[in-house]
Amino acid sequence: MPFRPDPAWLAPQPLLSASALPAPFYTDADATAQERSRVFVPGWQLVTSAQQLAESGDHVVDEIAGVPVLLVRGDDGELRGFHNVCRHRAGPLAWCSGRGARVLRCRYHGWTYALDGRLRGAAEMDSAQDFDTANVHLPAVAVGVWQGLVFASLAPAMALDDLLAGIAARLAGHDLAALVFSHRDSYEIACNWKVYVDNYLEGYHVPHIHPELNRLLDYRSYRTEVADWHSLQWSPLENSGNFYGSGDALYYFVWPNTMLNVLPGRLQTNRVVPLAADRCRVDFDYYYPARVDAAEQERRRQDRQFSDAVQKEDVDICLAVQKRLASGSYLAGRLCPRRESGVHLFHELLRRAWRED
Repeated sequence: MPFRPDPAWLAPQPLLSASALPAPFYTDADATAQERSRVFVPGWQLVTSAQQLAESGDHVVDEIAGVPVLLVRGDDGELRGFHNVCRHRAGPLAWCSGRGARVLRCRYHGWTYALDGRLRGAAEMDSAQDFDTANVHLPAVAVGVWQGLVFASLAPAMALDDLLAGIAARLAGHDLAALVFSHRDSYEIACNWKVYVDNYLEGYHVPHIHPELNRLLDYRSYRTEVADWHSLQWSPLENSGNFYGSGDALYYFVWPNTMLNVLPGRLQTNRVVPLAADRCRVDFDYYYPARVDAAEQERRRQDRQFSDAVQKEDVDICLAVQKRLASGSYLAGRLCPRRESGVHLFHELLRRAWRED
């Protein structure tokens, strides 16, 4: 049945008296299906690093809101995005990411497209009446680059610069574009994508779920700042002698499902991809300085090992929360204004997305 939320659930809520989203938003399959058009079609998705699309013909394949997409660097140096769907009979133009393609060739029947999306050749179509290759073009996808990261959107509701406004000014001393992509780790988790985002958006749980991380952060100084479309959690790093280094830990959430973890000398990005009402995938991309010596290799090993341990702790609690959301025991609890303002922003943006229909 179609998900029809109680209108009272969608009303704006001031932070000081706010409650969390009701449980059906996390458990109803149709609610998750509707979020494709309400949240993910107009939203911006972090796809890759600009380093992966540096030269003509370099291309990256992905999927946004169920639509296969392909980003490609053109012969003219422009970065473009298209639906990875041939206009003939829906074949794929690329199975996987790659380098230096001269054309985009459908893997089904061999129709070929220029790197700007124009159909160049359609074998044996000369007998088709009123068929003109000049009238066939791959549907475009909006693409933008920020700090060396490539974002894409099927139908953006706002400019990428508006979405990210104010973040770059806070990154003084962090040259994200100079960092080099290292690797991706992906985790498939049996919880709703919003359960995982909720968990990311507050440090309230850190002393209880992440004992080792809690030793690195100064929980007493842990703060959350919110903007129109993103939030920042930050904390000084307490022990400069550890592999995290000295300075601040900056944890940015960008609507609707992107995280930027900015730490001294490195960046970790997360994208949370809905798969079903009770399943999501989290893609972790790691970026480090270009130089690699023995000390840097050891720091990276520790960084990855530590991240895996924190991720396991987060996964375990998200699984437990998803089970209890589906139990019928819970509807919506009060938020902690001091510690959950980031969760509040996320839920208010979700409520807005549901109201706008």
